[in-house]
Amino acid sequence: MRLFKPRLKISVYTRFMIANTFILIFLVGSIIFLIERREVRTIFEESKNRGILKAQYIASLNLESLTFWDAAGIKSNIEREIDDSLIYVVIYDKFRNPYVFTDIIRNNDEIKGRSRLPAKVSEEMSAAGRREFRRGGETIPIIEIEVPVFAEGSPDYWGSVMVGISLLENQKEIQRTRLMLILIGCGGFLLGLVGAVILAKRITGPLQKLVEGTVRIAKGDFTQMISVGSRDELGDLARSFNDMTRDLLETRRQMEDANRRLIQAEKLASIGRISASIAHEIRNPLTSVKLNIQKLMQIESLDEEEKEHLSISQEGIAQIEKFIKELLNFTRVSELNPERFSVVQIVEESLKMMKNLFLEKRIVLEKRFAADLPAVVVDGDKIRQVFLNILRNAVEAVEEGGRIGLTLSRIRENGVPKVRARISDDGCGIPEKDWENIFEPFYTTKASGFGLGLSNARKIVEQHHGSIKVAKSKGKGTTFEVRIPCEVEP
Repeated sequence: MRLFKPRLKISVYTRFMIANTFILIFLVGSIIFLIERREVRTIFEESKNRGILKAQYIASLNLESLTFWDAAGIKSNIEREIDDSLIYVVIYDKFRNPYVFTDIIRNNDEIKGRSRLPAKVSEEMSAAGRREFRRGGETIPIIEIEVPVFAEGSPDYWGSVMVGISLLENQKEIQRTRLMLILIGCGGFLLGLVGAVILAKRITGPLQKLVEGTVRIAKGDFTQMISVGSRDELGDLARSFNDMTRDLLETRRQMEDANRRLIQAEKLASIGRISASIAHEIRNPLTSVKLNIQKLMQIESLDEEEKEHLSISQEGIAQIEKFIKELLNFTRVSELNPERFSVVQIVEESLKMMKNLFLEKRIVLEKRFAADLPAVVVDGDKIRQVFLNILRNAVEAVEEGGRIGLTLSRIRENGVPKVRARISDDGCGIPEKDWENIFEPFYTTKASGFGLGLSNARKIVEQHHGSIKVAKSKGKGTTFEVRIPCEVEP
């Protein structure tokens, strides 16, 4: 059996930082190396040029003494020029033999015994070389510069001057330069590292949010949105993710709505089958009982008490017939007869039919209709039935002298123009936990009634591709909101 070793998980941020760190080290190191080489070369060239000028100065200073072979004068001149930087001087004659030299190299034949100039020389020629020179217990790096000596206006070669220039100051200058370059490099590296951290967070931050968002979506949370803070590819990716999330949320909402409709349809089908059986089993015996009671009511010998009992029985039979009728109307899939109507017209007709009830309870009606409401293509009788059911509930809910408000306005829902009707009252209200249940068949909070009015209203509204719900309202009471698609955009 093969065993698989778990692979080390390295985040994108860590990989980015490691790669940037190596790149920064390479770039900063390369730049420091190249600048250091160039600075060292420049410092050495400056030392060489100063040595050439120094040698030429000594040559011109001792030209006359060299012409007359005045060794004492030459010796005196060069001893005066010796300082911390000029360590030694050697004057060679025309035969390249050391003629005059400083005392510090009197016994150093390696230095004074060899001229650096070639056999053939010219006036502009010079020679240079490096060596280590020990003075006491100290080792001094030296650059030797040798220049030829020609009499002014004459091609005759009279000898040469070699000077030994100390490079201690040059080394100190090189060390200071290197230290400065290292400090600049460290500063540049830190700045680059800070920039890399900021860039890495800018890149990996949105990616981390995307990862977290996908995890939440995988768990079913489609409300996750990512804030878009840039206009680059990451911003485009975040916007695409948000669009995808919105599409998934809308798809899930549509699926839930479709499932709810399917469950509702199956429930109605079951209720329809049961209702048909109930109606068949009850209607025929009930009709016989109703006819027999009517015949009994026609007997003149009955006293008032017996007639009163029979009248109560008739009312009970009427209630049963009403229940059967509402049940069959609810379960029957009726076809719509859509026509072009004004919503205001349908609402006003519904209010006329409720006028007596309003007057009886002295209800205050507040109407607010938007101007130029668009027409709707609906089955006018059925939509009127919807408003009547809601208005009856409102009338039953309010106390005497209560208030009922009716508002019509235009809205847009998911890009679809709709007319919205809000019917509110200041009655006892409906608990929020029951807002969905009140649309279920046979669910009622009233002492009387069958719980089919609002169920039938929702069925009619959904047949018109609209929606009905209980909306939140300020203060006490209940607000129903009906939304129906309209012909023109609001």
